[in-house]
Amino acid sequence: MNGVRPERLWSVHDVSEFLGIPVATLYRWRCNGSGPKSVRIGKHLRYDPAEVYAWVREQQAA
Repeated sequence: MNGVRPERLWSVHDVSEFLGIPVATLYRWRCNGSGPKSVRIGKHLRYDPAEVYAWVREQQAA
């Protein structure tokens, strides 16, 4: 990758801390499709920070 290191994906705990909300809320939002986009990698749930920022901007615009 020519020395370029992409930003790491965030865990549920990272997003919880960033947004200041409980982890359980993120799981509930994932189930009903209302939270930031996430991806399951094996047994782990991960978030692209750019998707989380975009989701926050969408919430601000609503």
